[in-house]
Amino acid sequence: MNFEEFRAYCLEKPFVTEGFPFDQKTLVLKVAGKMFALADIEDFNSINVKCDPEKSIELRESYSGVEPGYHMNKKHWNTVAINNDVSRGLIFKLIDHSYDLVFKSLPNKTRNELTLG
Repeated sequence: MNFEEFRAYCLEKPFVTEGFPFDQKTLVLKVAGKMFALADIEDFNSINVKCDPEKSIELRESYSGVEPGYHMNKKHWNTVAINNDVSRGLIFKLIDHSYDLVFKSLPNKTRNELTLG
């Protein structure tokens, strides 16, 4: 997986925006203003994605390429190495999981405004 593939996959999801709120090299992807993924555009070796805490423990025990989120809440975020033992397919599933967690955590009013237009 390369950076453009990661970015394009995230942007295909409904209501996603991108920006650089921290610095000029960390791309942050959000749904309704809430982060669900981020990555370094200059040194694309890993991504950060949100994850269910119990699933995080499982993933960290099963894959050396999944670690507690770098500079993030370690309970809710994972850093996933791109060229390690985590398959491309699993990376896509983890992005989906992160997006779904964030979208489902939005207030009902916000979700309704987004989906009903």
